Amino acid sequence: MHFLYNLAILSTQFLLKIIAFFSPKMKLFVDGRKDVFTILEQKISANDQTIWFHAASLGEYEQGLPVIEKIKDNYPTHIIVVTFFSPSGYEVRKNNTVADVTVYLPLDTQKNAKRFLELVHPDLVFFIKYEFWINYLDQLQKQNIPTYLISGIFRKKQLFFKWYGGFYRKALNTFTYFFVQNEDSKKLITQLGKTNVIVSGDTRFDRVVAILEKDNTLDFIAQFKNTKTTIVIGSSWPKDETILSEYINSCIYDVKFIIAPHNIKPEQIEQLQNSITKKTVLFSEKENKDLSKFEVFIIDTIGILTKIYSYGDIAYVGGGFGNPGVHNLLEPATFGIPIVIGPNYSHFDEAINLVEIGGSISINDSKELEIAFSTLIQNADIRYQKGEICRSFVQKNKGATNSILEKTTHKKSSK
Repeated sequence: MHFLYNLAILSTQFLLKIIAFFSPKMKLFVDGRKDVFTILEQKISANDQTIWFHAASLGEYEQGLPVIEKIKDNYPTHIIVVTFFSPSGYEVRKNNTVADVTVYLPLDTQKNAKRFLELVHPDLVFFIKYEFWINYLDQLQKQNIPTYLISGIFRKKQLFFKWYGGFYRKALNTFTYFFVQNEDSKKLITQLGKTNVIVSGDTRFDRVVAILEKDNTLDFIAQFKNTKTTIVIGSSWPKDETILSEYINSCIYDVKFIIAPHNIKPEQIEQLQNSITKKTVLFSEKENKDLSKFEVFIIDTIGILTKIYSYGDIAYVGGGFGNPGVHNLLEPATFGIPIVIGPNYSHFDEAINLVEIGGSISINDSKELEIAFSTLIQNADIRYQKGEICRSFVQKNKGATNSILEKTTHKKSSK
């Protein structure tokens, strides 16, 4: 089985090089890995102590960030190495300040795994949420390196829980501890005979709680808001924007709208702007304008949505009309504002919980969107109550980072 896995990885490596000629994203995926070992050789010496974190993409990185920051504080002499699998994670966070070295993870061949660990020689390893690369895990186990899964999620459909998944189940022996998000995940992993599992919760709660302690001031957003009720639309996709622009154009209330699309390609921003009939301004064109005179503010840049949520009275989080579903609800929730989302949220525990307890409203179409927005705009009491449900939900679920830190160690010991 290991032979077939390695054959599949090598075949994939070959195919990706061909696909890279036709796909800009895949070209980043392939080209970004060419110099990884050279970078590691330049930045890490044989005498350095290191700690390695791996994130599949941007969401996993953000999820693991509270742990990365605390580990960095607790081990100030260690080099922090962060790897990404996906370009959508690496290209956005390659210049982050928390890691000393940020690179793509080389594909999971036996040769790459051995070479990577030879150069990085970590004292501790953290995989964030998921991604179980067999050759890396095999090498980590052989070298007796403490390895942890943080904010883990397990589901019945995964290979570990299939009758033919013995090859993957064996890889789980590598982990010193599994820090999982919920009891369902713990139940599944204990059914495999694992007792080294703790329900620590989701580290994203710690990250968004920490946001409250930062300076979230954006003067240009304050000028645009101008004390008026403001709806912040975050991470919207075209399917969201179709019904949102319809509502915005027909809205009879004196409210402001801020839209931060998931994709900020010029052609899509132009299409969004053209679909809105109210007075609209782009972030890229805001200079020397009296922003208070505009009704809609389109944010055609990245990196400031979290701060923008702090100015919101109501949030709409996009992605709920597509697959895999809605984006991050915790960022607006931590600021205590009610949240409206689309119908596809079943893969996200925080969305399920917030809908069930009343902090978030799920809508299926433009009519339900109109009812949800109109209710929240007109009734300040309902708006406040739902916002407090969101705020309380975040506060009650913080603490995963401390649970993880209590169980980690930099001493290499047998598992």
